[in-house]
Amino acid sequence: MSVLVKNLKPIWEQYTLPFINLLSKLQVHPNFISILGIVITLFAVPFLATGSFLWGGILVALGGICDALDGHLARRSGKVSPFGALLDSTLDRLGDFLPLFGLALYFSKNPLWLSVVLLNIAFWFLVSYVKARMEGLGVKEKIGGLFERTERVATLVFFLILNLPKVGLTITLVGSIFTFLQRLYFGYRSLKR
Repeated sequence: MSVLVKNLKPIWEQYTLPFINLLSKLQVHPNFISILGIVITLFAVPFLATGSFLWGGILVALGGICDALDGHLARRSGKVSPFGALLDSTLDRLGDFLPLFGLALYFSKNPLWLSVVLLNIAFWFLVSYVKARMEGLGVKEKIGGLFERTERVATLVFFLILNLPKVGLTITLVGSIFTFLQRLYFGYRSLKR
């Protein structure tokens, strides 16, 4: 969990608690919220592909909000499950890919910026992969990083809404490369012991 998420999570959960209680009372399953989030993010792709960055950014943000609600709902409603955790993590990877896919379509005729988008895809996935692989190798320590998923998505959304996708892509790429190297180094030190 990133420093940003660690600090904001209690505040977020406090403010969303009435909505979470309502969803729980209506017996909405957390997996439904996870799937709804990815569907909303999917609708962002054509907007991003055609340069409608404001609407694309808003839809990516709404998808991200669903992703931030599903875990809270699962804990509150007593529906935490290993499959729910697997589904959430899997849909997170798809949620990472879809906005970048839309931007790849937009920049398809611009080799430089298409390359930046493709490198973002690679490093966004590598950041997650290194953590998962370290956990698979038995690393028990908390595996963090400076620029985790929340920071990447929030940064991209912010600059999409400002109609500055190139700035957002540049920052997320640099942040992702740094976090990938940071996690790789952490894994090297942990596994060397």
